[in-house]
Amino acid sequence: MELWFTEEHTKNVRFSIKVDKQLVSRQGDFQRIDVFETKEFGKVLTLDGFLMVTEKDEFIYHEMITHVPMAVNPDIKKVLVIGAGDGGTIRELTRYEKVERIDMVEIDREVVAVCKEYLPQTACKLEDERVHIHYEDGLKFVRKPVNEYDLIIVDSTDPFGPGEGLFTKEFYGNCFKALTERGILINQHESPYYENDLKAMQRAHKHIKSAFPISTVYQMHIPTYPSGHWLFGFASKGLSPTKDLNAEKWNGLGLKTKYYNTNLHLGAFALPNYVMELLEESSL
Repeated sequence: MELWFTEEHTKNVRFSIKVDKQLVSRQGDFQRIDVFETKEFGKVLTLDGFLMVTEKDEFIYHEMITHVPMAVNPDIKKVLVIGAGDGGTIRELTRYEKVERIDMVEIDREVVAVCKEYLPQTACKLEDERVHIHYEDGLKFVRKPVNEYDLIIVDSTDPFGPGEGLFTKEFYGNCFKALTERGILINQHESPYYENDLKAMQRAHKHIKSAFPISTVYQMHIPTYPSGHWLFGFASKGLSPTKDLNAEKWNGLGLKTKYYNTNLHLGAFALPNYVMELLEESSL
């Protein structure tokens, strides 16, 4: 008998991966956590039946959520990461010697425990001395700090269930308050392709634009996410993601990456017409 993991991208579209074996299935306080072993994508992490991470393509997501802001301001010292229980974003941030402190806020302790055991590829730097893990609600955590972080990365699940509150106007307003004057906010911004995803993308963009003077979107292509076309939001109090790109300084760091480079950085902000139209619609 063959075993397949299937995720419903829409009522009419499903994405399936053949599974060799199920490594773990655990019910946390907030969601069901499963890890599968597959031939095509290696180990696969799912939460409540939605694919979060695969060993084969996780580098695309984690490099693009991290290195884009770090190349705009390579002098970032203090970072807040909300979500990111798999540890991939933390792994990329710890590659920067100038980063002094990383506060990671993850609501589900069990996700971190499972990833440490079954996905050491992404969770390998969670014990770094600069990393401070807070097991609490990111929505509540971000209400307290003022002018404290140079970078906030919202590496959340989709805008329902535990991640729902991380897509609200109140949340983005609190992020603005928590950032320094040169602060940057990066958030996973859903896909512009399928209807439910694009509506979530438009809502998030509208809320972020109401809070930040600079608010734009960039793209990546990742095989296992719905439609393969995924967006991130870039918002800041003053830094432009393209005009303020410090390519020479970032390249001088000598970081070896598999997806990100500073030429691609500029290209990622060159969006297809239909995406630009959806973003314009969200501002009306």
